[in-house]
Amino acid sequence: MDSPPRRLVVGITGATGAVYGVRLLQQLRRLGGIHTHLVVSAAGWLSLRAETGLHRRQVEELADEVHAIGDVAASIASGSFPGIGMVVAPCSMKTLASIALGLSDNLLARAADVCLKERRRLVLLARETPLNLAHLRNMTLVTEMGGVVMPPLPALYLRPRSIEEMVDHGLGRVLDQFGLEHDLAPRWTGWPGPDGVHEPPA
Repeated sequence: MDSPPRRLVVGITGATGAVYGVRLLQQLRRLGGIHTHLVVSAAGWLSLRAETGLHRRQVEELADEVHAIGDVAASIASGSFPGIGMVVAPCSMKTLASIALGLSDNLLARAADVCLKERRRLVLLARETPLNLAHLRNMTLVTEMGGVVMPPLPALYLRPRSIEEMVDHGLGRVLDQFGLEHDLAPRWTGWPGPDGVHEPPA
């Protein structure tokens, strides 16, 4: 008997970097075995349109289930909802603050709060620069509660040839947080010598 698909909540906020949320949904569908629940903030829809050119329906079609930001009675608002966790990609500083303070003022923040209280994996692709003291303190609070703050920073040592490669490598690290197998980026195996052979450590 086949095991049921694992459930993962994907949140998208108004911070720049909407492509991370879109590519995450696309890659999860390609990999299979994950049932995605999408929730997008009002500002998130604006960023998605501005940065990706996608219409709302196009984004919603990438997820298995879609929930309205104001639907605090949705399944993902309850700790009894089974799932492996949640990714907020990207995560605005407003959403970060709401999660850090446990406000649960919309479905996205509530779903994140559920992950923290149920000790499930919560990964926040926090997007802002430079950071002020409030941002840093909120990141500390979330980390102390068990969340993972993972700013989407490019791995330039891989010499990416496109924005897509940079995004996919970052998302590969996100999937690693959930123990999900992927082929989004090569694994680092050591520094190659001049003949292409990896040199042993000194």
